Amino acid sequence: MALETYRKKRDFKKTPEPSGKKGRTKSSNSFVIQKHAARRLHYDFRLELDGVLLSWAVPRGPSLDPKEKRLAVQVEDHPIDYGKFEGIIPENQYGAGSVLLWDCGTWMAKGDARKSYAQGKLKFDLHGQKLHGGWTLVRMDKQQEPKENWLLIKERDEEARSGAEAEIVDRKVESVESGYTVEQISADPKRVWKGGKSRKLKSAVPEGRTTALPQKIKPQLATLVKEVPQGDDWLHEIKYDGYRILCRVSAGKVRLFSRNGLDWTRRFQAVADAVKKLPVKNAWLDGEVVVQKPDGSTSFQALQNALTEKREVDLTYYLFDVPYCNGQDLRASPLIERKRLLAKLVNGKVQIRYSDHVEGKGDAFFSQACSHDLEGIISKQRDSKYHAARTRDWVKVKCGRRQEFVIGGYTDPAGSRKGLGALLLGIYGKTGALRYSGKVGTGFNERSLTELKSRLEKIERQSSPFSNPPRKRGVHWVQPVLIAEVTFTEWTDDHLVRHASFQGLREDKNAKEIEEDKPAVKIEEKKTRARGTENSS
Repeated sequence: MALETYRKKRDFKKTPEPSGKKGRTKSSNSFVIQKHAARRLHYDFRLELDGVLLSWAVPRGPSLDPKEKRLAVQVEDHPIDYGKFEGIIPENQYGAGSVLLWDCGTWMAKGDARKSYAQGKLKFDLHGQKLHGGWTLVRMDKQQEPKENWLLIKERDEEARSGAEAEIVDRKVESVESGYTVEQISADPKRVWKGGKSRKLKSAVPEGRTTALPQKIKPQLATLVKEVPQGDDWLHEIKYDGYRILCRVSAGKVRLFSRNGLDWTRRFQAVADAVKKLPVKNAWLDGEVVVQKPDGSTSFQALQNALTEKREVDLTYYLFDVPYCNGQDLRASPLIERKRLLAKLVNGKVQIRYSDHVEGKGDAFFSQACSHDLEGIISKQRDSKYHAARTRDWVKVKCGRRQEFVIGGYTDPAGSRKGLGALLLGIYGKTGALRYSGKVGTGFNERSLTELKSRLEKIERQSSPFSNPPRKRGVHWVQPVLIAEVTFTEWTDDHLVRHASFQGLREDKNAKEIEEDKPAVKIEEKKTRARGTENSS
């Protein structure tokens, strides 16, 4: 196709779209995807080739699931400078509606691009801000219709996903240029172009209060609930299995703090060095340091192993909030605006990742998380402020039973086992007494057994720390200062853990804080609040 078809369909005295000429970008292989809220919402997929943008309309947008074959209807070639277009096409014009720059980057054909395109099977890699990895465009049998139907398919590689995680167009809705959603572009009448004159969109940075960088910030904590909250005013994120870390950036100096304020910068020095590369002068960042397994899930035990073996290269810092940035205290700004800013700061970094979310559809997201053996999800009110406390604006829903316990003793090993046999566990009750809650004898490896035994021997005591000590022989009592994270199947009638498995020691909490992690009652569905209104604490 030629640009004549593109120009015939448009009146450039009325539409802000570029009339365009054949040209090329510096890379000569750019790609762009524009979310187009026209008569019907669709995604325009464009690849630069021979001075124009080959273009396809993809009604449902790209999917990261190789099993999903998305229809892509080929449309007229577009000029290269259309790849920077974002705005509103006025009513009564071809394609009237809002256009959002959803993704952009470069593409690389596998083989001869022109020959493959002519044959109707074009395989390529994408290097975008949202899309990566291998893709294929396959032309279907030619129809009698004037437009050709193709299929856009994700290849099976490390970037492929399944289920709710594959629906990237639902999870990542903001523009890579302005940070706005297509609804925000549509809602502002000042962005309707007239006479071919356009207004450039402003970057969507949340409005904050100009203050000095705080010396300390306490983290916002989530309340455990039994069911996923419903409604579109909730954002849902993966619950990571790692260490919660707050990060302070000041004039090039980075410090990392545990949730109870311990300076862990040296412990996570590789993470601190990676944060220095973010485009911020001063900031407070909130996230979780994890180790990811090959299947993409996170493992606290794998994190413990990486720290013990000093494999800092395996650490990843997932960021999910930015309470302060470049002179602006953002704690009173809506969460969704803080996350938009954070996504732009983190974009493209390797050891620092942005913790993405899904808006609404909480039940489906939770089901998908549990099917992938994840710990659970965190649900957050879309417009909530950042509160240094445990609130109902942030809630957590767990897939299985998981609890932190205080170690009150251990037993001798049996047979050929080394180190210790089992850890004796307890939790604090309302009276302040440590109540015996069972034992855990699995989940260890030879190294962890030896290291645990060494630490426990140093804190042995003569008497039991439990208010209801178990009647066991060969028990060594210890000072109740170490915390074990444990998974288990259920509580027995005697309120002891059943089928417990050791995950690791937690060193970011105080033993006196450890109480039974009971879910709160079901959250009553809140009425949807107007966007931008202040959220009560």
